[in-house]
Amino acid sequence: MGDSIDGSSNAAQRAQPDGHEEEEQSGFFRRIFGAFSPGEDDTDHDEHGSGAKAEGQPGIGNLRRMAVEDAAIPKADIISVPSTISKDELVQVFRDSGLTRLPVYKGTLDTPIGLVHLKDLALKHGFNGAGGRFSLKRMLRPLLFVPPSMPIGVLLQKMQSERRHMALVIDEYGGVDGLITIEDLIEQVVGEIEDEHDIDDGGYWTQEPSGDYLAAAKTPLDEFEEEIGLSLTEADEVDKEEIDTLGGLVFMLLGRVPVRGEVVEHPTGVMIEVIDADARRIKRLKVCLPGSRND
Repeated sequence: MGDSIDGSSNAAQRAQPDGHEEEEQSGFFRRIFGAFSPGEDDTDHDEHGSGAKAEGQPGIGNLRRMAVEDAAIPKADIISVPSTISKDELVQVFRDSGLTRLPVYKGTLDTPIGLVHLKDLALKHGFNGAGGRFSLKRMLRPLLFVPPSMPIGVLLQKMQSERRHMALVIDEYGGVDGLITIEDLIEQVVGEIEDEHDIDDGGYWTQEPSGDYLAAAKTPLDEFEEEIGLSLTEADEVDKEEIDTLGGLVFMLLGRVPVRGEVVEHPTGVMIEVIDADARRIKRLKVCLPGSRND
């Protein structure tokens, strides 16, 4: 899902702004919407004014050129919860996904009934489990439903005016087709927005106290192999002439782009979990070395 559903995403579901933050956000949206005017040319130009921006690159023109379906998280990647979930299970989903907003459904995801916000859970029950009887129904917030063909500029305006940060994409039959967050939309204009879960620019990976590694998919394999003291490219299943990155390694082992949450076992015993990915590419990985697991 991204707003991830996390994934991401994931990835990308934020707390509601207030006070000074809301003023700054409003100013930001006014600048974007000022550029999204009826008289503006649809074509983005480079700094010299000569030629259109390459397709797929961020820019103001994407507000009119792109549809919701072009930026949404596919249904298979949405992280959501059933209306029957317990408090402890819900806390665990928030913890594992890193998301702050989760769609809630009755029966199947094609029957969504609202969304639950981590802030509401924390304010109601606290982080120590207090707060009285758990009632997910009382914490539900309304969901925004949009068609896949809606221009992302129109949706961005709608989300800002209605103070919604997440929308479900509904197909012609009324089923859920995807999920999109306000961050997904803004990234089509300004480029990828990094958050506290992203790897710092100073390196490709970080090591957690447990010994596991959080790594960008673009991590060079030779550098990572030197870091962990293991070769990941000498197994029969791996053609080291064809791959240079951790993300490429995962793709080769699976033969496809994985979904968020999928775990891949390397022949050496290394476990690689996909922390963040969309339908087109792998973004972030968690690498667990054989000696660091609690088997």
